[in-house]
Amino acid sequence: MGVSDIFGSNVFNLTVMKERLPKETFKSLEHTIKDGTALDPGVAEVVANAMKDWAIEKGATHYTHWFQPMTGTTAEKHDAFISPTEDGRVIMEFSGKELVVGEPDASSFPSGGLRATFEARGYTAWDPTSFAFVKDHSLFIPTTFFSYTGEVLDKKTPLLRSMEAINKQALRVLKFLNTDATRVICYAGAEQEYFLVDQKLYKQRKDLMLTGRTLFGAKPAKGQELDDHYFGTIKERVSSYMKEIDEELWKLGVLAKTKHNEVAPAQHELAPIFTTVNLACDQNQLMMDVMKKVAARHGLVCLLHEKPYEGVNGSGKHNNWSLGTNTGKNLLKPGKIPLQNKKFLLFLAAIIKAVDEYGDLLRVTVATAGNDQRLGANEAPPAIVSMFLGDQLTQVLEALKTGKSTIDDAVNVLELGVDSIPAINQDATDRNRTSPFAFTGNKFEFRMPGSSQSIAGINLVINAIVADALMDFADALEKADDPQKEISKLIVDTIKKHGRIIFNGNNYSEEWVEEAKRRGLPNLKTTVDAMPAFISEKAVKMFERHGVFTEAEAHSRYEILIEDYNKTIHIEALTTIEMAKREILPACINYGKTVAESLRTKKELGISAPNEEQLLRSMTSLTEELIAATDALDQTMKNEPDMEDELQKAHFYKDRVLVQMDAVRKAADELETMVGKSYWPFPT
Repeated sequence: MGVSDIFGSNVFNLTVMKERLPKETFKSLEHTIKDGTALDPGVAEVVANAMKDWAIEKGATHYTHWFQPMTGTTAEKHDAFISPTEDGRVIMEFSGKELVVGEPDASSFPSGGLRATFEARGYTAWDPTSFAFVKDHSLFIPTTFFSYTGEVLDKKTPLLRSMEAINKQALRVLKFLNTDATRVICYAGAEQEYFLVDQKLYKQRKDLMLTGRTLFGAKPAKGQELDDHYFGTIKERVSSYMKEIDEELWKLGVLAKTKHNEVAPAQHELAPIFTTVNLACDQNQLMMDVMKKVAARHGLVCLLHEKPYEGVNGSGKHNNWSLGTNTGKNLLKPGKIPLQNKKFLLFLAAIIKAVDEYGDLLRVTVATAGNDQRLGANEAPPAIVSMFLGDQLTQVLEALKTGKSTIDDAVNVLELGVDSIPAINQDATDRNRTSPFAFTGNKFEFRMPGSSQSIAGINLVINAIVADALMDFADALEKADDPQKEISKLIVDTIKKHGRIIFNGNNYSEEWVEEAKRRGLPNLKTTVDAMPAFISEKAVKMFERHGVFTEAEAHSRYEILIEDYNKTIHIEALTTIEMAKREILPACINYGKTVAESLRTKKELGISAPNEEQLLRSMTSLTEELIAATDALDQTMKNEPDMEDELQKAHFYKDRVLVQMDAVRKAADELETMVGKSYWPFPT
């Protein structure tokens, strides 16, 4: 079967709906999916029956409400379609109520203080804008998740709210720009980076299994220095794995498009075609799940940690974001003459304003313990949020500021001096891989997110802050005597006021750090530094203005993010202690004993071995250093101060525990270079 035959074959999409639903039911549901209108309660029973019959034909025996709690992953509880009959048999049933509402236990999911542990009742509610699908013999129904008293406990609901917010404010602006659009849609595409490791080797590494990253490991003789892995030939085993991933994702309607080797050895990337941001979020969760499951079938493990190996590049998840209308217009497309494209310039100005005013909030969206290991390490954007626009757009903005009516927009033609190779028109802008938030032609690429993250929180913040900027623009336009003049004024004033956020240079350089400081841009280097911005008065009021979060919901997310950071470092510290004490130290002592016995034998024979003696002395000194560092970390963890404030605890982990973990690793990694390979307790 070809790709077109299998694509979407396990998805209850519009094509399937049109075939299986009565005409009026289909029209009603399609209206909800495409236009965001309220769901007609009367369609649920009909849809449920059709969905059940289709799923059973696909081999499904169960159904599950598939939701995204604040763990950053997905959750599911599977119920069989069976219903008993009087004669002791079963029939397959699935009601409209079972489609629309589920009731999982809400007590065991993080709530950030919104719910007490004993308050267990929670609900899931069908999200008809994200298609149901069949996987692993179950019908998966994408849903939202909330508590008995209505508090939102998931990542999907705030994302959907943010989509409504930006739609509302964008339409207010568009009515002054000669458009027939009735809906504005957010699009996203997440480029997923990952590492592969042999399963047998993985199972010998307690740190990889428990924390997702190696807590020990000396630098190898060869890493990524030769730049020979990026876009290199894909190894047969990996190619087979990638092929199966593509096929599985295509069946689930995921537009898996591009695959290639990444910079670091054993690092790869899979990128999809853009889709609506809600679907993009769901599909990225599916992608990560499929990648891990398929890896196991190939004797591999897929590592999604942001920094599984020290000394080589970590993994990110570049989030490509754009805005479009339901009439098919991309609002971020500059057009042939950007200087005269008021619609594009006004929306660009709104994004510039949003990123400048809420750069600290964007930084929070990518703040995790894992991503702290990656950001700012000359492999990923730094912790300073800035925007790259490229030469052409920068010229356009400068022209607007100075009142020029034209710019040099001639298209350069690149000729390579080989007749058989066609001349190529040069793009209007280069790409800047060091920029956190880069314009790439008709979209923005947010390069800071970590590879293991859900993109829901990232995109809901982008949506919300841009909606806030558009709201300010709409307010001004609705009050203006001459809206067209006001549009020009808004664009110019915004560029002048918020132009500091634009930087087209090398974000890795120390000069930029100093320049950013002069511009007044925040440099929030770690999760602990960044997190308070999420519950600043400014941020909370913005969330409330647009109905994305209540104050309580915003604070709950903050609490969960901080608690997750603390728990992550806690687990890493305990794993460090256990591996050092029970694996590394015994290996060093055993090898030291072997060297000592060899040295004693040589001395008895009158053979001088000063270098061997020095090796033993160095090993003994480092072993003592390792013991002392491990004991210090152990005592710190055993005597961890009792702190109710999670942020205070996070500072403790950042400033003390991580520093002591580094000391343990430093001694262990140096010992690894001395101890015989057969003695070392795990592969490196």
